[in-house]
Amino acid sequence: MATETLKSDTGAGGTSVIRRVLLDNGALSALVVLVVAMSLLSGDFLTTQNLLNVGVQAAVTAILAFGVTFVIVSAGIDLSVGSVAALSATVLAWSATSAGVPVVLAVVLAIVTGIACGFVNGALISYGKLPPFIATLAMLSIARGLSLVISQGSPIAFPDSVSRLGDTLGGWLPVPVLVMIAMGLITALILGRTFIGRSMYAIGGNEEAARLSGLRVKRQKIVIYALSGLFAAVAGIVLASRLVSAQPQAAQGYELDAIAAVVIGGASLAGGVGKASGTLIGALILAVLRNGLNLLSVSAFWQQVVIGVVIALAVLLDTLRRKAGSGAASSAGTAPGAPGAGRRGALKFAGAALAVALVVGAVSYVNSGSSGGTKKVGMSLSTLNNPFFVQMKEGAQAEAERAGIHLTVTDAQNDASQQANQLQNFTSSGVSSIIVNPVDSDAVGPGVRSANKADIPVIAADRGVNKADTATLVASDNVAGGKLAADALADKLGGKGSIVILQGTAGTSASRERGAGFAEGLKEYPGIKVVAKQPADFDRTKGLDVMTNLIQSHPGVTGVFAENDEMALGAVKALGGRAGKSVSVVGFDGTPDGLKAVEAGTLYASVAQQPAELGKIAVQNAVKAAKDEEVASTVKVPVKVVTRENVADFS
Repeated sequence: MATETLKSDTGAGGTSVIRRVLLDNGALSALVVLVVAMSLLSGDFLTTQNLLNVGVQAAVTAILAFGVTFVIVSAGIDLSVGSVAALSATVLAWSATSAGVPVVLAVVLAIVTGIACGFVNGALISYGKLPPFIATLAMLSIARGLSLVISQGSPIAFPDSVSRLGDTLGGWLPVPVLVMIAMGLITALILGRTFIGRSMYAIGGNEEAARLSGLRVKRQKIVIYALSGLFAAVAGIVLASRLVSAQPQAAQGYELDAIAAVVIGGASLAGGVGKASGTLIGALILAVLRNGLNLLSVSAFWQQVVIGVVIALAVLLDTLRRKAGSGAASSAGTAPGAPGAGRRGALKFAGAALAVALVVGAVSYVNSGSSGGTKKVGMSLSTLNNPFFVQMKEGAQAEAERAGIHLTVTDAQNDASQQANQLQNFTSSGVSSIIVNPVDSDAVGPGVRSANKADIPVIAADRGVNKADTATLVASDNVAGGKLAADALADKLGGKGSIVILQGTAGTSASRERGAGFAEGLKEYPGIKVVAKQPADFDRTKGLDVMTNLIQSHPGVTGVFAENDEMALGAVKALGGRAGKSVSVVGFDGTPDGLKAVEAGTLYASVAQQPAELGKIAVQNAVKAAKDEEVASTVKVPVKVVTRENVADFS
């Protein structure tokens, strides 16, 4: 009997260990379910190369999140880490190139920049009595602005010696993953083995009690936020190393991913709870989701829905686990290890696991379709939050359907790092060819070079690729289009007048090229004076706001050049009855809404690029390149100025 009991206890002990590992860690359970689900749904997921891709794609978010863990454990919040990462990388690149500072010293300056930003956050919160949300929100804006000021809105090449952080060791082991692991170990050491780590938990658990027990809470908070800034600087350096350039607009929105990773990992926003391993698991969940959904050809729009739902389910699973634990502690009948508690815990885990699997599987089934034996082509667009690129996608999809090609379209959301991840995913999934519309021509280089090594032909669309081989470039000439816009506006104004320029997103090649072409064309008309230039980020709402402000300071303006139709339409709205009468507005792209405004007379002209035709031609060349057929090195899609006289030909 004793022997039987011992065996039973041993078996129960083994089961109990597994139950504790999975049921008592909601984030780990969710990660396991996701990995299993993705492996079943995609044969390309569970490969060595793709798993390394997941690690690389999780690295920057994880490093940022480790720093944010310190803040959240102490019941704070840090919204500035993404901007601080971009600023630190920009400082490194600028000081090592433009300022001629030795690379080692430039790296030190970048780290000091991150620490300084965190120090300011901590000082504002501790001594300025600002809420953490407000203080770090202010730093988010300050750091991003300084990054743009230092770089003048353009990417800066990264030193080669530092760019090795984005490479691999031995040709297969990614350095970003090693940096992520090292920073994770440092985080665990600080939280578990140091005085400042214990102080974080004490302050987060009860700040007043911590102060009364003798902790110098104000000083500790400064150290905590300085640590967050240091980790942000490291993340920025790793990110820029991957992109071989410092992007002033890099890491936008990464602060939300970092906070999400910490919370998914089991930390409480109320403070006092959190650990490094949980944060790492949270970052991996986000990376697995994005990687797997790319491989499953899930629509770029649906991906955002799925990621949001699965994040909510992961946190819900952890919440249920916590409630089950507290309930077990208060009831002898449901004590840990009791039969009822085990069954209920297993049912909760199974229910959450099934929900996660169903969400991923259902959306994948609805959106992906079956590629069968058809050729697979990947297409990464810089953004789908712009009618021009939506039309490019539609033209590409129509041509792919006609040719019997399985086309997967992804949205980089104007994030060069996210686009690099998408190119990695396409390469590891074995597509026949890749079409890329670069967020930045330099930053996309490493991803394209990886495709080159895998013998996958790459087609550049609308914007070129630097320092990598492409089969062809299918594009309109943005510089030539800018000159045409200058000629059209000058002709309408009779060679005299005051104009304002609405610029696109700082740092993008489209904004630089269109602006340069317009400036070159305007040299022929000395009677026209540019009274103001302001960025409106290719966005209609921002175009409306910026133009409204400019009208106040320059009421006598007679002309407007907007670097895309969306901003032009915002300017038209701001001008009201003056648009098309006393003020002539010229846009760029020839979007449907832009052409309607041209037809109505409120928009004088738009430089039409025929984006649908561009997408169609890109797919045609991708198919040819996949078959090893000869393609031209450059394919130009005609650009033409559309006015009221010829708009019917384009509509």
